[in-house]
Amino acid sequence: MQWTWFRIGAAVTALSGVVAGFVVNVDRAAREGQSLGAVMANYFSLFTIVSTLLSVAALTAAAAWAARHPGTSREPLSIALGLAIVSGPIFLLGIVYNALLRGLPSAVALGDSAGIALLDQYAAEVLHVVMPLYFLLDLLFAPRRRGLPWWSLGVLVSYPVIWITYTMIRGERVANPDGTTPWWYPYPFLDPHIAGGYGSPLTYIAVMTGAFLAIGAGIIATGRYRERRATRHAEAPAAGALLI
Repeated sequence: MQWTWFRIGAAVTALSGVVAGFVVNVDRAAREGQSLGAVMANYFSLFTIVSTLLSVAALTAAAAWAARHPGTSREPLSIALGLAIVSGPIFLLGIVYNALLRGLPSAVALGDSAGIALLDQYAAEVLHVVMPLYFLLDLLFAPRRRGLPWWSLGVLVSYPVIWITYTMIRGERVANPDGTTPWWYPYPFLDPHIAGGYGSPLTYIAVMTGAFLAIGAGIIATGRYRERRATRHAEAPAAGALLI
């Protein structure tokens, strides 16, 4: 039951980061005279925000199941899959942000008030530091975790592939809210107009897909190891009792 509350706390924390980012984007849209509807549509299309909202749903579902089913039985496959599907993107977001993007200047952020700047920093730390660390702890230490079959690796990669497909199709159909271009991509490395064609974006997509496969394989391997270890520990006392 204790870990149920950890998951609820993590879900609330993640949602607070999304809300903080929402407030920041509303303030900036108003300050820059941009369409609020367009800015919000773009905000809720960001990989970070979609992944975080999915993580809130997965954590809430896992906590609700555990609360309804106290005991030591393993979580159902659906709960295990849900947690694993969101863990990979959350991990990659944390790695990329902290390794490549932390501290990079943002032109629009220069006009932020002290309060908005604080909210922006809070959102960045929650979404790219706190949540990746939490999901790592959940993967390693949460009780009742179920090991996933290897075929589930395809399921784990399906969400990023769907998001990338959606983003590349949508990018050519929406205009930049600041009015500079008739297209908008959430990340420069996905924008074929900046890269001079689709070659560079497709290369990045291939690299990201490989990263998701590697992280997903690590998640599955860790879960399977933990389940085997838990099974051995559960069988050891029973074997001792039979010997007596």
